[in-house]
Amino acid sequence: MPGIALVRKPGPRIAEGIVTHIEREPVDPERALHQHDAYVAALAAAGWRVTYVPEAHELPDAPFVEDTVVVSGRLAVLTRPGAEARRPEVESVAAAVRRLRLKAVRIAAPGTLDGGDVLQVGRTVYVGRSARTSADGIAQLAGLLPERRIVPVDLNGVLHLKSAVTALPDGTLIGDPRHVDLPGLLEPPEEAGAHVVPLGGDRVLLSASAPRTAALLEQRGLSVTTADISEFERLEGCVTCLSVLIAD
Repeated sequence: MPGIALVRKPGPRIAEGIVTHIEREPVDPERALHQHDAYVAALAAAGWRVTYVPEAHELPDAPFVEDTVVVSGRLAVLTRPGAEARRPEVESVAAAVRRLRLKAVRIAAPGTLDGGDVLQVGRTVYVGRSARTSADGIAQLAGLLPERRIVPVDLNGVLHLKSAVTALPDGTLIGDPRHVDLPGLLEPPEEAGAHVVPLGGDRVLLSASAPRTAALLEQRGLSVTTADISEFERLEGCVTCLSVLIAD
């Protein structure tokens, strides 16, 4: 059953967000806000109860809330983002998860961990070895989640693990083999098709920029909702980055 979706609205400085593996393009803050509203509406329509983290207009990357916390059951692991400029985003998220009565723990310095590098599939947790997530951060996460199987994954040419691979509701990994080497990978027709948000049951959320992947997933029996997040994609964002889904 769906639960709570943590999100944060983009601010007027979103165009200043960090880009690493792509060329910087203009970003329209007003359009980004409208797209974010439509994204949130899609989550709500699927039954998720939306909770907004307070806006942080001075932090351009703040709407990419996934990077600040990893939730496993009732445990919230507050991250220590690899980009120092993003670390102030964590405190308001910490307050939000405590209001939800989750137990909060932290990745400690000098370790770094971005939530976008963490893909949970059943009892297995894949964690990307990236410029944002260190070996120490991965080891700390393993210590905080002793009941889970932690699998470090090497990346090639992408910001985060979930920039390259996510999972379908049945546990099938879908991703781009140019960026990640994992067995049994379903290769999507578009790069954005590697980014799938399971919404519960057979429902998934996908970027509108991956229509052929949407058709492929529908052929596999899934119910696909799409959202136009083009302004966020200009900042290396994807549909997974913009929320943290906390199951009931």
